[in-house]
Amino acid sequence: MALHRVEMEIGGRTLSIETGKIAKQADGSVLVQYGETIVLGTAVHADPREGIDFFPLTVDYREKLSAAGKFPGGFRKREGAPNQKEILTMRNIDRPIRPLFPKGYHDEVQIQCWVLAYDGQNEPDVLAGIAASAALSISSVPFQGPVGNVRVGRVEDELVIMPTVAQDEYSDLDMLLCGHKDGLNMIEVGSYEIPEDEMLTAIEFGYGYVKQVVEMIDELVAKCGKEKIIPEPSISEEVKEIVAKFGDGLRAAKTTEGDKADRSAAVKEATKNFLAESFPEPADDAGVGVYNKWKSDFKMAKNAIHDLEEDITRVIIRSGSRTDGRTFDELRNIDCETGLLPRVHGSGLFTRGETQALVTAVLGTTKAEQIIDGLGEEYSEKFYLHYNFPPFSVGEAKRIMGPGRREIGHGMLAQKALMPVMPEPEDFPYTVRLVSDIMESNGSSSMASACGGCLALLNAGVPLSAAIGGISIGLIQADEEGQEDIYLTDIQGEEDHFGDMDFKVTGTREGITAIQLDLKIRGLNMDQIAKTFELAKKNRIQIIEKIEEAQPEVGELSEHAPRLLTTKIHPDKIGKLIGPGGKTIRALEADTGATIEIEEDGTVIVSSVGGEKAEKALEEIEKLCEEVKVGALYNGKVSSVRDFGAFIEVIPGQDGLCHISELSNGFVDNVEDVVKVGDEVRVKVINIDEQGRVKLSRKAVLDEEGVQEEVVSSGKSRDGGGDRRGGGGGRGGDRRGGGGGRGGDRGGNRGGGRRD
Repeated sequence: MALHRVEMEIGGRTLSIETGKIAKQADGSVLVQYGETIVLGTAVHADPREGIDFFPLTVDYREKLSAAGKFPGGFRKREGAPNQKEILTMRNIDRPIRPLFPKGYHDEVQIQCWVLAYDGQNEPDVLAGIAASAALSISSVPFQGPVGNVRVGRVEDELVIMPTVAQDEYSDLDMLLCGHKDGLNMIEVGSYEIPEDEMLTAIEFGYGYVKQVVEMIDELVAKCGKEKIIPEPSISEEVKEIVAKFGDGLRAAKTTEGDKADRSAAVKEATKNFLAESFPEPADDAGVGVYNKWKSDFKMAKNAIHDLEEDITRVIIRSGSRTDGRTFDELRNIDCETGLLPRVHGSGLFTRGETQALVTAVLGTTKAEQIIDGLGEEYSEKFYLHYNFPPFSVGEAKRIMGPGRREIGHGMLAQKALMPVMPEPEDFPYTVRLVSDIMESNGSSSMASACGGCLALLNAGVPLSAAIGGISIGLIQADEEGQEDIYLTDIQGEEDHFGDMDFKVTGTREGITAIQLDLKIRGLNMDQIAKTFELAKKNRIQIIEKIEEAQPEVGELSEHAPRLLTTKIHPDKIGKLIGPGGKTIRALEADTGATIEIEEDGTVIVSSVGGEKAEKALEEIEKLCEEVKVGALYNGKVSSVRDFGAFIEVIPGQDGLCHISELSNGFVDNVEDVVKVGDEVRVKVINIDEQGRVKLSRKAVLDEEGVQEEVVSSGKSRDGGGDRRGGGGGRGGDRRGGGGGRGGDRGGNRGGGRRD
């Protein structure tokens, strides 16, 4: 296979796509390089599995840690299940390409994208989208692309294409765009309250580069693209004609009065009766050929009924109404409630029509932060949201499993929606976890999670900068007869399923915080996006008003939430606070009942349920880590007495020497005539030498207070009556000998002439 390569300049760096060198047995394979980040993309297909009536597309994206020169953690030292970022990237690759396969195409298609090299500045997720599109485009798979992917940022109000990791640190916009020559078919955004007109400018800016990437892939296809498979029709004309007779009955079922469950039951019953009448199961003695034809026709009939239901839904909407009776721009009934769970730190129940999210907020310390470890540097998140979608929320009994890709994606969308209004850690040092449990679902449960999350945060006492609302806008695109586009506000489940668009927008009154666009059509133009923004803002403000009615202001912290107090110590004092083997900090926690956490910069966070324990611990920490200052007065405690003075603990763990000459403004012959071990003494710091040794003076305090002290002698001379120059020696003697000085054997002769 010949080597082919195309490239272009984008963002001041070279983006290249190469094929024919690696993974040549795949139907399509490419290497995409940007800077020194390289991603492999492969596409393969297989015949459809027997009995399936859906398109089995699998997208897998993996970040090989070797790409960044890192080892996987854990005992096994190899990559395991995909992490959250990998799962979100899989979704971002899947969503724009899935609608671009022929309707009824059921061959198994598998796309794999691996990060082979990472330079720490150019993110690989957007390159994986390009790699998947290019691999499909040059393969024989009937992919109706290509699509191009780009990322857009904004630094100091300047739009940046394909921003680096360093630029992302200062960007108030993270936008991922995917599209083709006919328009955009995926938008994923997290932003800091950017107004609609500025967001449109950013989208238009990025779309120009999307088309350039598409042109580059087209150039590669012209060089080495394979002939595409032409899939056979999935439904025979005979079956289509029979199913067409079911139109009136199906429409009657779909317009049944009542709620979602009533309409669903009516459609299910009508469908069951029609299939039993029109496609009866053969008798037991029928031949194998007859049975196989019936089985094939029955499967095609179910697919044809699905298509018919889609057509009828669109006809109903075209007639000027919706199946639940609302007008096109009408919100479902909204009900908001807070504080319904008494023991949790914060709770909110958001109900919109037949979609309901119960969201709880939990406040914790830095120990509760979510550690994120991937290709880049490890970091932690102080705010995160988890989304759960139990089967009972749609009245079904299914296997109960952990969160799937959908749950992780919906949770991240709601998290991005709320992140821009969260307080800075300096103002609110808590770690915050939101859990959104979907109690009922009939469309837009991720938007209900964002709105319910806002309620729960306000109820928990989190000082949000503004309330946020979220809405999903649907679309029935103009057909070939020249009809106008119909935009549907607050879409329900069947409008999402049978409609052309699910355009989710969240934000405050001031601007947008998150966007997620999913399409079933080829793409949107800028006018359609602008119209959607207009409708979304109008309805978002209505939702915010409902939220503010339920929770007009930030609530008080729950009595069950921990109270956090912070202080800052010099980093050099961290070891002192921890103590040998953690002895000091454990003792403080045991004595006070508080939890103490220390960060590398010297920030100390003290927490307890009920503020008294935290206040006590903070007071002890400040004493322990206090810096002794020259000229300051301290109430110290005598820790030891020597013949030359007394050592006094002025703050916990910090002693100073008060020389005998500084003990009193009267004559002192013996230290113990003035102080003894355990005495409380008020002293002044008169000097701290270069080695950090503290010199104290009691005499200075007496002088400042105008007190003249008369020292009563005990009769003991401080030199013991002997010659300090004799015997075992004083401080200058041989410290290995029996007499010993300060460091010698204290059982030895301390005074030369004294032997009794």
